[in-house]
Amino acid sequence: MENKIKIANAPCSWGALEFELEGKSLGYEQVLNELVETGYAGTELGDWGFMPTEPGALHDEIAKRNISLLGAFVPVALSNESAHEEGVEKALKVAGLMYDGGYTNAFIVLADENGTVEYRTKNAGRTNGHGSLNDSQMKIFGAGAEKVAKAVKDRYEMRTVFHHHCAGYIETPEEIDAFLQITNPQLVGLCFDTGHYMFGGGTNPVEILEKYWDRVWHVHFKDFSSEVAALSAKNNWDYFQSIQHGVFCQLGKGDVDFESIIQFLKNKNYNGWIVVEQDVLPGMGNPKQCAENNRRYLQSKGL
Repeated sequence: MENKIKIANAPCSWGALEFELEGKSLGYEQVLNELVETGYAGTELGDWGFMPTEPGALHDEIAKRNISLLGAFVPVALSNESAHEEGVEKALKVAGLMYDGGYTNAFIVLADENGTVEYRTKNAGRTNGHGSLNDSQMKIFGAGAEKVAKAVKDRYEMRTVFHHHCAGYIETPEEIDAFLQITNPQLVGLCFDTGHYMFGGGTNPVEILEKYWDRVWHVHFKDFSSEVAALSAKNNWDYFQSIQHGVFCQLGKGDVDFESIIQFLKNKNYNGWIVVEQDVLPGMGNPKQCAENNRRYLQSKGL
């Protein structure tokens, strides 16, 4: 049977991250060209302003490379009720750009405003349940996610997936559970990220994929190095220092059991996208070579 899973990459693999960081990421033309040259069929949008913000121009850049645009990462401080309305506006602006550009099936990849809460950023990967939201705070967080998702669905009929993420309030398996239990499964899907799940304390990605399969609408493939995580704990590195030292390593070099995950996805007849992400900070390493190595790795596993 023909494999229906499609493989994409994202601008974060070239250093275009959502955070205010020193150093400059590569321009979108180079990122898209290298993404195509290394064998990927789609991309996510990247930060607002990274790619063209005029729908026709955006469509031209994506279409002329014969790839798909499948989603956009939208961080919102969901634990802060007063930030919800601004989050809705931000999500609608991004959704509108993709919709008007012709990408009506693209996702809003909603996340916490990761990297902004000091304790969570300093202790990413080792919160051990400390600094978590209490029940009432989680309700506010979940209500914010639903508000964003409903606004996007009502205006554009586009779907929203929530991305659990280290250095944010939904990092650990327990926090993912709590979030999914209080949000509407018809409204808010899950963007399951293998690397963030394991850095956040998860041990068996297939287990959580099975548990929440009906919520998994989008998948990110990221590898995770337990060796770097151990050094991070020993040296008290924050989230960004952990990335700098390669906690999210090349696919196949870390601890994520991709073979089992791929087999699971195939058994479930998953026909969506897998987005490869190997987060680097601006100026780090050789993103094109890493993208090529990651694509070859997945080809060796039948994708």
